[in-house]
Amino acid sequence: MLFLLTEHSKKGADVMRPYITEQNNVPRLVIGAPQGRSGKTTFTLGLLRALSRKGLEVQPFKKGPDYIDASWHTAAAGCTCRNLDSFFMGKQEICSSVLSQSRGKAISVIEGAMGFYDGLDLQGSSSTAEIAKVTRSPVLLVVDTTRMTRSVAAMVMGYQHFDPDVQIVGVVLNKVARARHERMAREAIEEFCKIPVVGAIPKDVNLSIPDRHLGLVTNGEMKETDCLLNYLADIISDHVDLEKVLALAQNAPELPLFNETFVPNLAKYGSINKAIHPRIGILQDAAFSFYYPENLEALKCLGADVVPINTLLDKQLPDDIDGLYIGGGFPEVFAAELEQNSDLRCDIRLAGEKGLPIYAECGGLMFLGRSIRVSSQSYEMVGLLPFDAQMERKPQGHGYTIMEANPEQPWFDEAIEIRGHEFHNSRLINLDPNVKFGLSVKRGYGIDGQHDGIVYKNVFATYNHIHALGCPNWAERMVNLATIYSQTKWSRIVKVAGQ
Repeated sequence: MLFLLTEHSKKGADVMRPYITEQNNVPRLVIGAPQGRSGKTTFTLGLLRALSRKGLEVQPFKKGPDYIDASWHTAAAGCTCRNLDSFFMGKQEICSSVLSQSRGKAISVIEGAMGFYDGLDLQGSSSTAEIAKVTRSPVLLVVDTTRMTRSVAAMVMGYQHFDPDVQIVGVVLNKVARARHERMAREAIEEFCKIPVVGAIPKDVNLSIPDRHLGLVTNGEMKETDCLLNYLADIISDHVDLEKVLALAQNAPELPLFNETFVPNLAKYGSINKAIHPRIGILQDAAFSFYYPENLEALKCLGADVVPINTLLDKQLPDDIDGLYIGGGFPEVFAAELEQNSDLRCDIRLAGEKGLPIYAECGGLMFLGRSIRVSSQSYEMVGLLPFDAQMERKPQGHGYTIMEANPEQPWFDEAIEIRGHEFHNSRLINLDPNVKFGLSVKRGYGIDGQHDGIVYKNVFATYNHIHALGCPNWAERMVNLATIYSQTKWSRIVKVAGQ
């Protein structure tokens, strides 16, 4: 069965038509690198924008738990980026995500993370290479050629033969100094490694994106986002053979099918009673932007109506919301603006006290406390939870997490294992010693190395980030709690009206 084209210009459709394939033959490439800072993200962004400018529909994926790179991918491709991670997704979820999101697309591009074979253990668990193997995707290796010529071939050859199940099909040379440098590296790779060099990108100080303590700055904060992405696309178009890249992706084998899954009850999403539509507010703005699209989609599939709320502009919560989801982000960067919006902060505090179900992750956790302290400045926050958040220069928690749900909290089944991730430069201080925790830390740091997930009434606030494909019970509980709150709320209204 052939894919159907989505709405597209006739010109775009004509360009795309040669790349439409059979259903399971998804044209795809993994973009890897020998090590971090090799240039794979800037290359990937330029490639995504360059292909989309040709009228091709491109599906981006990002390996690993990453919100910021994914937001840039979305901006570059004009299509929502999805994350793939074998730590909290089974093989079935990974391949199903690639297949479902790639339907109708000319090519799918999966950007890796860190060094290609770098993972959690000696076997390379949760590495970019593992994603390439699980999805049987050919790999394009981006190599920083600084101070190397013929030695580049030895490096590439090592990556080719380190794992026989990995298929490296091409190389992009990055930071090439001059024509002779490019010629020597190109000839060595094609002679000894027997794979093509599909591009050679010159040294350019402008080929970078500003950094921040959590990685790349979010694209929404940059006024010149499109200018930068177009500049990267110009460089890629001028120095990379895009037709050869497409041809390599076209040769990808069929996506495999697996029975291995971490989420056996995902099918229940399609059978929820759609007559019930609790309204769940989502804080979405420059301060709170860390949301996996699957999390929001899971809430919608379970019957919830999602209501966006801007903490920098909106002065109060919508009157009819039945739950609140506060993701991560950079509340410390926008602390002054959040403090100024005292009406909304007060509204959230009162709603939480009245029993509104609130789920908050990382930045959301910080927002619900008394204050955020940045250097010598302290900014008032919601004040619903008894602590202050202190920003530090170095990460206080970083990496994959394994949590176990404690008893007597409404959000997770007791003793269930929750896999997620954390990356925070803040720590909680002046924490009330009588606070109740919903999670016990088995891997990671959480709030104090042993606990995470502060529980207060129907509030659950945690440093731990979760992905709905690896933790579907979260969405069910969120919708159930919101539904119960909605029914209770209307019961109260009817009772008051009757009096």
